Parts: sequence; structure tokens; C-alpha cells
Amino acid sequence: MSGTIRHAAVLGAGSWGSGLAVHLSSIGRDVALWGPEADVLAAISRDRQNAAYLPGVPISARVRPTGAMAEAVAGASHVILAVPSHGLRRVIREAVPFIDRDAVIVSAVKGLEADSLQRMSEIIAAESAGRFPIVVLSGPSFAAEVARGLPTAVVAASTDPAAAAAVQREFRSKSFRLYGSDDVVGVELGGALKNIIAIAAGAVESLELGHNALAALITRGLAEMSRLACAMGARRETLAGLSGLGDLVLTCTGRLSRNHHVGIELGRGRSLDEILGSLRMVAEGVLTTKAALALGERHGVELPIAAEMGEVLAGRRTPRAAIECLMLRPQRGELDGD
Repeated sequence: MSGTIRHAAVLGAGSWGSGLAVHLSSIGRDVALWGPEADVLAAISRDRQNAAYLPGVPISARVRPTGAMAEAVAGASHVILAVPSHGLRRVIREAVPFIDRDAVIVSAVKGLEADSLQRMSEIIAAESAGRFPIVVLSGPSFAAEVARGLPTAVVAASTDPAAAAAVQREFRSKSFRLYGSDDVVGVELGGALKNIIAIAAGAVESLELGHNALAALITRGLAEMSRLACAMGARRETLAGLSGLGDLVLTCTGRLSRNHHVGIELGRGRSLDEILGSLRMVAEGVLTTKAALALGERHGVELPIAAEMGEVLAGRRTPRAAIECLMLRPQRGELDGD
């Protein structure tokens, strides 16, 4: 592993995959952009933009769209995964036979697998038999802002220090800064769990419950995320960093957040099926909530916000009733366990 990008392969031609491809091309990298939707790839080739997922952002000729997995990953020094969490296992399984033996796999996927409850790097390691270094890329980063070159700071986490350092070095630009970490568990759980809190934040905004309520939700949401992450082996300080608090604040307050949008629409009284039917992109928090609750039960960690969001998403409770339930929980010390 030289650590220097020969060319990169981005698997996933949605907003985040396209945004990363645009970023890498802007710093002189050649990028193969793979996706399953032929119409999206054809439009990128023809119009040099991804109008379906990243409208208004020019895509350089350095980015080569392709629907052929072998063609996309062959010879790539870095294979970047930017697909929805529920599709990751299938995509990495298809890609592995064609990935160069000295390549680094970069996971830019935020979520938990519904059935296995595994983190994304665990899925990648299992499907690749641990043959490749894996670096997790996470933090407060809307794709459209990264693609437009607006200042962004993220975390590159890996148990392989050389791989993490190489991604820090090769992905950086004057507008894209990467901090290293070896706490893969904390970084991945921060990126996954914050989406649940973001749905609740959207409901708070939609119901016009005020800034006090939003601040309380974000703070208690971080405490909830930290309890579960630490029970699973993460370091608490990781959840206070970019991949925890930073991503949580962005996703709970930013209008580009799909999870926040879902919460807003739930607060307006729309059904979950109706909301999801109107979205072309995945709101990961919907899928993550059930998995997080299962992990909480496994590790003996109470997750009151996630539990209420689970009731709302299942249609058993209105967002307003869920928030009232949270407010009426027994009072306790702020630093108590739940």
C-alpha cells in the first residue's frame, strides 16, 4: 500500500458519492463513479452534472461514470463506498473480487445493518475477509457543500494508522480537512445514531416547540448516543468530536438533512410511507432506529429518544405525544445513567 491515489473508485452515484467524486476530481484525482441507475450515469456523462441527486454542481471530465463494477474498481488505490447502508453488503460483495490487493477501502456509509446489527466497517471486513485496510470517513458534511468547495472538517478513522494517515493526506484540500482517529466504533456509531435524533429535531421544529426544546433534544440526544457507544467499546470523547456532536448539530439543524426533513413532515401529520415515497434518497435514521433499540437492549442501555421515535415511525404515537412522554419521564440527575 503506497497510500498515494493512482485513481479512486467511488461506489454510489447518489448525492454523497457524487459529492466525494467532485471533491477528489477538484484536487487532481481521476475518479471512476459507479452506480446502479443507468439513467443517472447517462445523465452525468451527457450533462456533466447529477441532476437527480446533486443538482447544479458541475462534474469534471476527470469523473468517469460507469455501471461496470470490474471496470470501476480495477486499478483503484482507494475504493470509496457511498451507498445506502442496506445495500452495502451486496455492493462490497460484488466489488471485492476486482479490488487490487494493495487498495484501501474507505467507508463513507452511515448506518447499522438491520438484521445483523453490524456497523458498516464490520460488514466490509466480513465480506472482504479482512484483506484490505478500512478507513471510516465521517463527520458534519453535507454533500452539496463539499462539492461546492465550502469549508468542511471530517474524521478518518481506522485501526490501521498508515491507512488513516494516507487518507488524511490524499483527500485533503484547502476546503476539506481530515482529523485522524483509531476509535472506529465511536466514529461509526456517532454517524449512525445522530440520524435518529435528527428525525426528532425535525418534529420539534415542525411543531414550533422552540429553541429551548431543540437545544435540550440535541444535548440529551448526545448523552443517549454516548451511553450506547461507550457500552459498545467507544471512547466518550469521540462522541464529543466531529463525528458525534459535530454531525449531530449539523443534521439536527441543517435544512439539507433528509432525516430532519422526515421529522418535519411527521410533525405536519404526514404518514411515514407517504414521506418516504416522496424521497428519492434514503433517510438512514428510519432504518437505524430499530437497530439502535436492539443494540440498546443487547447492551443494557436505555434509549428514551430512540424508543419514542420508534413509536412515532411505527405509527403508534404522534410526534407531539412522544415529546410529552419524554418531558414527563421521571426526573433524575443530569449525569445519571439514563
